[in-house]
Amino acid sequence: MNDLKTILLAEDNLNDVELTLAALAEQNLANRVLVVHDGVEVVEYLRCQGIFSMRKKGNPAVILLDIKMPRMDGIDVLQVIRNDQSLKMIPVVMLTSSREEPDLLKCYELGVNAYVVKPVDFKDFFEAVKQLGVFWAMINELPPEENY
Repeated sequence: MNDLKTILLAEDNLNDVELTLAALAEQNLANRVLVVHDGVEVVEYLRCQGIFSMRKKGNPAVILLDIKMPRMDGIDVLQVIRNDQSLKMIPVVMLTSSREEPDLLKCYELGVNAYVVKPVDFKDFFEAVKQLGVFWAMINELPPEENY
């Protein structure tokens, strides 16, 4: 069995980060969750650049990606991922507050795996993240590492 892959959480709202981490922890997932706060950090992590230049190579199990972030938004990050042969197979879940139809359509056009609107209610948000964590970290089957 391979090592458990990291869950990459790209979120600039610290309250949403805290709530997401708490929900994932409640599921007792053994996966490490790495938090980045903008799209540039996502790309640097994936390409082992900048502050991530010394990290162990390998793609995350899933990227939980917010749309509205500083420096580079989630849609631009998704486009970078899907246009990069070494990254394009990574599952990407948009976890966003945007209910705007153009955002939804653009994400699916670019190949997002799921688009989840953050529920406003605390308990609903918590439950949604718990379900996402279990599915993407434990249930979903990833392709062999050499293909992704």
